Amino acid sequence: MTTSTMTTRTRVISGVFIAIALTVAALSFTRWSDSPSRQESIAERGSTVMPFDLERTTHRFDPTTDGGIQTVVADDPTDQTQVGLVQEHLQEEAEAFARGEFGDPAQIHGADMPGLDTLEEGYDRIDISYDRQAEGATIRYATSDPELVTALHEWFAAQTSDHGEHSG
Repeated sequence: MTTSTMTTRTRVISGVFIAIALTVAALSFTRWSDSPSRQESIAERGSTVMPFDLERTTHRFDPTTDGGIQTVVADDPTDQTQVGLVQEHLQEEAEAFARGEFGDPAQIHGADMPGLDTLEEGYDRIDISYDRQAEGATIRYATSDPELVTALHEWFAAQTSDHGEHSG
């Protein structure tokens, strides 16, 4: 076998291994990516937990240096039905999260969603506050614990990815 043939074979084999590694990495990330089938599943499960219409509302998850702000608003601010449902739901969620109960997000996104275990364990070190707004509501999460800040950011990223077109 010539050196040229060996070099070509080595390159092909290396290319195959790189392609396999990239495929495995992509498949493992797909669990928390913007895949349409996952987003459809999230929307379906979300409708059993969230009383408002996902098609008529927008979720935002904005990380901050000390945690983050979750916002849900009606796409039409004059749609008082959606606004009221958002406000009621986020108030209930803020109260549950402050007690360490993250069952609703786990039911929608899965119990293995990034950051969830850490938040459940450290909930008592997170200040959680609810704020009603004209077009919806917000939940603010604040902590001085860097591990919890990271967990909140991971949790927010997973939700943003999962909600896809319903995230703003």
